[in-house]
Amino acid sequence: MKHIALAGLAATALAAPLTTTFATSAQAEDAICYNCPPQWADWASMLEAIETEIGVSLPHDNKNSGQTFAQLVAEKENPVADVAYYGVTTGIKAGKEGLVEAYKPAGFDEIPEGLKDPEGKWFAVHYGTIGFFVNVDALGGAPVPQCFADLKKPEYQGMVGYLDPSSAFVGYAGAVAANLAFGGDLQNFDPAIQYFSELAENSPIVPKQTSFARVVSGEIPILFDYDFNAYRAKYEEDGNFEFVLPCEGSVRVPYVMSLVGNAPHSETGKKVLDFILSDKGQAIWTNAYLQPSRPVELPAEVAEKFLPPSDYERAQAVDYAEMEKAQAGFGERYLNEVK
Repeated sequence: MKHIALAGLAATALAAPLTTTFATSAQAEDAICYNCPPQWADWASMLEAIETEIGVSLPHDNKNSGQTFAQLVAEKENPVADVAYYGVTTGIKAGKEGLVEAYKPAGFDEIPEGLKDPEGKWFAVHYGTIGFFVNVDALGGAPVPQCFADLKKPEYQGMVGYLDPSSAFVGYAGAVAANLAFGGDLQNFDPAIQYFSELAENSPIVPKQTSFARVVSGEIPILFDYDFNAYRAKYEEDGNFEFVLPCEGSVRVPYVMSLVGNAPHSETGKKVLDFILSDKGQAIWTNAYLQPSRPVELPAEVAEKFLPPSDYERAQAVDYAEMEKAQAGFGERYLNEVK
């Protein structure tokens, strides 16, 4: 996705002297971000802006949150990455495990309490709300599902997908949402285990990584995913796509970033994090239908494309530290009792 602002920046870059172009190219891959896939949350535009605005090039990386954490653990004594992006529970865990370094970018103080580590080991960069990303044309005439319970119906056999909740954060966030929907809490995941066990009878598709393209193609007609991906498809892809916030309710969760401990290019990593929390950086997330972590107002033309605020009243925040504590236990139960 190329926004007008970025197109202008690109045009400026092209008009610059050739020596400037060579200077930017010489800096290629001078910082590494784990888990910044271009098809997720419009990281493509963010990476482009980072290179244009501050002259730092980061290669694309398609890890999920769990894979990012595992890689940071494996490389703890000899880090490769400079910054990391992951679901909030993984960020909390990385901070506890000493995998990251405390850093407070400019704008850190404007992030609400509870959505950042007080020392700066992790901090929210944007929010998403869990729901159903639906390719309407791929439903074969079945109605657009409105509730978690609907997905167990025979007409959705083989149509439902969710990312592996034992690995991918969005999968775990979907499990938390389903668990709350059926009366569970962060100390009791029995409802989620029962729900996914029953859903297994409908032959769900369970990928481990971001599956935007598979929904757009119709391979996965219904995916547990964030609102921003569904809106991106609805307004920017050919086809008939919808975002459904389940009738039983859902959760609103942040994604966070950290400076990797003993990063090989620590100062460059800090510049990247500063830009992402800047007004320009936060505005890029809003163009991707994301709620920014700092109080940056959504452009009117973006806000009107979201579901009504009354629908979002069904989405709640949770105690993310408690959510992190419960993640490993739920993942083990899922693998043992569902998968």
